[in-house]
Amino acid sequence: MKIRIFCIGGTIDKIYFDAKSKYEVGSPSIGKILREHDVGLDFTVTSLMAKDSLDVTDVDREQIRCAAQEILEERIVITHGTDTMVQTAEALSSIANKTIVLTGALAPAIFKDSDAVFNIGCAIAAVQTLPPGIYITMNGQVFDYDKVTKDVPNNRFVAQS
Repeated sequence: MKIRIFCIGGTIDKIYFDAKSKYEVGSPSIGKILREHDVGLDFTVTSLMAKDSLDVTDVDREQIRCAAQEILEERIVITHGTDTMVQTAEALSSIANKTIVLTGALAPAIFKDSDAVFNIGCAIAAVQTLPPGIYITMNGQVFDYDKVTKDVPNNRFVAQS
């Protein structure tokens, strides 16, 4: 089973730029994380863009959808910023016969206490075991893309009621 990983950016890939005194999206972290943990999977990492999710546009979402549709792999993980992850998942909903899992982090992967490694692990397990569809994995849970929302005050994802 081959897994394609698309990186969009977001907090998971943010790094500190001291000269600017702020965090900006850097290089994708998922490949390094998977190699450091000796994950025995066949995967390819492709960086589609390096944007904060608040800057992801409908044109960007169409680029992501086309990339996911056009590749041969049927199992796809997408690292994405959490603020607009659900909107991007919705833009992918027309894709049939592929299992697509979006994940991200609420703290940059470079932080010791980041949730990035845990969320990536959940996404990798989910993409291998779920049937075709669009999913989001965050906070140790797997959600159908259309039944989840980001609870901003509590900084977590929750199932919609």
